[in-house]
Amino acid sequence: MSKPAHIRDKIYKTVARQLHGKVPCWMCGEHVAHQDATLEHIQPLSEGGSSHQDNLAISHGRCNHQRHAKVALVAE
Repeated sequence: MSKPAHIRDKIYKTVARQLHGKVPCWMCGEHVAHQDATLEHIQPLSEGGSSHQDNLAISHGRCNHQRHAKVALVAE
């Protein structure tokens, strides 16, 4: 298992344990199934954020993608 996958799995399991199996998406708030979970930087690396666990959250792959698509459109 790669390091990012290991961190994602660890964060997912921690949140699931704390919230009785329900892992909310950091972007939309809906439950994220384990197989759909991605890691999202709360403060983007481009804005000085880090990859420390305190700056990472679980999100749906589609929500993560949409956020980055919006940021790219704004930057153009």
